[in-house]
Amino acid sequence: MGMHGHLTFLLLSLCAPGTFVRATVLPDLPRVVTLSEDTVPGTRVAEATVSCSNSSSSPNVTLHSIEPEHPFNSIAISSGPTDSTTFRAEVTLHAGAELNARRVNQYTLILRAACPGEDEVEERLFVRVTAGHVLRCDTLFASPEADVVQVLADVAPQTPLYVVLPQPLGGLTFRLRNHNTPLTLTHRGLVLAPDNGFDPSKDTQTFLLDIEVMDRHGYNCSRALRVEVLPSRRPRVTFPEPHRAVTVTEGIGPREVVTQVHARGDNVRYAILAPVAPVLFAIDEETGEIRSTRRLLASRAHLLIRAYNALHPDDHATAMVNVTVQGTDHLAPRCVPAIFVSQVPETMSPGSTLVTLRCTGSTSTDGCLHYALEGPPSSLSHFCMEGPQLKVNTTLDYDSEAVAALGFQFTATIVVTVGGQPRQSTRVPVLVTVTPVNEFRPACPSSATFTVPETAAFGSVVGRVAGTDRDYPQDSLEYSLEGGPGPAQPFSIDRRTGEIRVVGALHSQQHKSYRLVVRLTDTHHDLDPRKRQSRLCDVSVRLQAVPDQLPECTPEVQELRITAGSPGSRQPVTRLLCHGGPDSAPLTYTIVGGNEDGRFRMEGNTLVYLPSARAEPQPSVLLVEVGGGSGGRRRSSLVALVVQVTPRSTPVPASTTTQRTTLQKEPLVVLHTEAVWHPPAWFVAVLTISGVLLLATLGCTARSLLCSKRAPGKLFLAKSSWGVVEHGRDKEEQGHPHASSPGQLDGHAQDPRAGRDYLFRSVTGARRWI
Repeated sequence: MGMHGHLTFLLLSLCAPGTFVRATVLPDLPRVVTLSEDTVPGTRVAEATVSCSNSSSSPNVTLHSIEPEHPFNSIAISSGPTDSTTFRAEVTLHAGAELNARRVNQYTLILRAACPGEDEVEERLFVRVTAGHVLRCDTLFASPEADVVQVLADVAPQTPLYVVLPQPLGGLTFRLRNHNTPLTLTHRGLVLAPDNGFDPSKDTQTFLLDIEVMDRHGYNCSRALRVEVLPSRRPRVTFPEPHRAVTVTEGIGPREVVTQVHARGDNVRYAILAPVAPVLFAIDEETGEIRSTRRLLASRAHLLIRAYNALHPDDHATAMVNVTVQGTDHLAPRCVPAIFVSQVPETMSPGSTLVTLRCTGSTSTDGCLHYALEGPPSSLSHFCMEGPQLKVNTTLDYDSEAVAALGFQFTATIVVTVGGQPRQSTRVPVLVTVTPVNEFRPACPSSATFTVPETAAFGSVVGRVAGTDRDYPQDSLEYSLEGGPGPAQPFSIDRRTGEIRVVGALHSQQHKSYRLVVRLTDTHHDLDPRKRQSRLCDVSVRLQAVPDQLPECTPEVQELRITAGSPGSRQPVTRLLCHGGPDSAPLTYTIVGGNEDGRFRMEGNTLVYLPSARAEPQPSVLLVEVGGGSGGRRRSSLVALVVQVTPRSTPVPASTTTQRTTLQKEPLVVLHTEAVWHPPAWFVAVLTISGVLLLATLGCTARSLLCSKRAPGKLFLAKSSWGVVEHGRDKEEQGHPHASSPGQLDGHAQDPRAGRDYLFRSVTGARRWI
């Protein structure tokens, strides 16, 4: 906002209908207007005054341009404030105007004006576009040394402590490089005290700030600031004038300032102690202004005023104010309107007229009327009086911290006096409320990339999209996800906070990352809800793969021996000890081989045998698949179980002869773990040769011994052929059916030639085909 270019006033004077418009009426018409490319949209470029001899209707003023696409609005016509035959025509930049001096450095505008029944006038206006300001660090910061600011510890929260640039250029952004400080930096370059204030119990505190200033072209400068917080030295509340006498003239209207009291101290507030229920006067709690509550007549009043520290109410003082209202025979001026209340947009240009007072003095007074503006410094800096007109003096920026601190309202009083005599004055209260205008679009965060593990649970927070907006309030944004949640993007976003959460299954094998499009929409930035602005932001969510661990079982091969129970019973055999990954799903156990007759089943990790009427003594080789993992990535392992089922004993029928009954003993299953030593190859070769020589020497004397003990022969055969060893092992087991004990088969492998799985003993090398 604001006026960045020069204003050119075009005067078009038209004569009576049917007369010729002479060129001599435009001797001082400027032909060129210069604008900076930093000029904001909506700025008034030029203003033309059109005078018509006929006031029946307004003139027709049109704007044409040689350039096909120009950034100017159509001519706006308004009637003059005094003369009904005078009209104003304004040339302004439209809302989306973006000036670029490199692309177009001059626009040629043709203005055609015609009053009803008169000749048309055509004039040209040349608008030159100049390059914007470039950020220069040596100009902004005269000294490279760090600035030092000293404040007291009892300063109010969010109090402005430092201004980075007293007169900042347009398009600058401010940010703190270090975030380990309670101080805050606004986008206008104001350093504010902490939200909760400083700690008054500490001694001197020092905070170092590294401030970066960047313009819209990417140029940046840095500035160091050291804030020293000194211990509080709070003074006592006192009145410099404990007694005051005030004399005013009767006729003062309601809400007019009668006088003002001032007390020394911190956080001073004021109140009227006596009378307890004041009728004629009221005091402003913060400023100490004593105002009238009604129209005053001749009278006297005694007011007892109390001043106190708002944070420490025990610190207070009192003062007596005597108010005398004198009668007068002179009438004060009467003004219309008597009270001015208005709402103006923040884009109102300086120099605009808010109201024109129509005041008349008394008939017995020959003096002229004088107009003056009274009020707080903020109001006096933003408004001024030019005769009876109240005008805007500076930009009314709704987005500034200073205007927000005032509640977006300015109060003042227009004092109208007759001949400069205060006793013949009238006060017109003024209340101006600044309304917001949605000028800026929301901005996307500088970094919007998040990482989430693929095993994230439903509702897990992925990250937060922190959008910004230069309009006040800056955090008034709504977030939405384009396309909405679904299988393609299993995420949702919180409408108010911008938090992204997981609402579906994540698979890193299908998607390495997700590209989300988040729409930022501003709210409460304009009185017209139809003028909301939005922006689309790209957000990247990367999936972090979590490998699934294969289930591990101890041991992987088991050889078991049980005795069959009664048919129809349920007989537990063994329990598998397996475990998966720390985050994997519960393990599943399934028999995938060796259970063709259905005599076994898995209940959880327990193998259960179902006895039948016919029990076969042959061993059963079972393959159990142990599955684990999460989602669609399942992992499984195999466990081999060799179960030897011994049939239960059959009872013998009773007879007359006496028979011995031998109780069938339950076989005791003993698991024995034997340590195996694997010698090197050269040691095995030397040992084998030594054994052959020893056997040849003792062959004759030990023939009978070698025939009865076949262990060495079995060792020799084991080195020649696996098949012969297997055959010998089967014969040995047939000869000694109960000699083998569980746990002897301690290995599981696959024959590379036959492609079949088998179990083996690591000591002897014997096999059992599965």
